Amino acid sequence: MAYFYLKAFHLIFVITWFAGLFYIPRLFVYQIEAFHKSSPDKEILGTQLKLMAKRLWFIITWPSAILAILFGLSLFYLNPMLIYQPWMQVKLAFVVLLIIYHLKTHHYFKQLQNDVVKKSSSFMRIWNEGATFILFAVVFLVILKSAINWIWGVIGIFVLGILIMLGFKIYKNIREKNPEA
Repeated sequence: MAYFYLKAFHLIFVITWFAGLFYIPRLFVYQIEAFHKSSPDKEILGTQLKLMAKRLWFIITWPSAILAILFGLSLFYLNPMLIYQPWMQVKLAFVVLLIIYHLKTHHYFKQLQNDVVKKSSSFMRIWNEGATFILFAVVFLVILKSAINWIWGVIGIFVLGILIMLGFKIYKNIREKNPEA
């Protein structure tokens, strides 16, 4: 019975971790755009967006990441045979990618907290989709429990990526025509 409680907590914290990873790049977009505004908008928006990002990152995203990983490790402790399943090995590779994505996002977070703007808002809009791609792969792996069938999920990810890029281009064209959009 403890296994299922741990699994539930693992899933809850995976969801909240992804929620943070989905939202923080949007805040980065707004921070970068605010940075290029004139005073006093730049200072007012910058201060508020930094505070929002800091709270999201340190109150929700980091604790969720740590707890998701700890609960995941506890599941391996209770069921060590999981590690030998091919779908789980592929899933763990995506978890490593997610951790790398998280750490790189933390790097961007620290830059923006220090008013260092090295990336464009367009870059951050694209960066925002990184967690989505990883989520697709992991969900397909966990549901299908197949190291082979996950390839269809990855194909779906690439199709989704193409659709997102097309949507991004359309949205960028709309924004250029109407900056208030």
